[in-house]
Amino acid sequence: MGVLPGKVCVSCGRLTHEYTEFMCPKCGNVKIIRCAHCREITNTYTCSECGFEGP
Repeated sequence: MGVLPGKVCVSCGRLTHEYTEFMCPKCGNVKIIRCAHCREITNTYTCSECGFEGP
């Protein structure tokens, strides 16, 4: 069996297939992945490198 496609949301930690992916707005070094649900409810995320926190 293969690995299921998808990515892990940095806000909720769940595997998701509906996500947005972007580089940290502050440091630009870390790829931020957020699921559609966390984006909808404006759940916060934190960059693992610089500590930037955003909605």
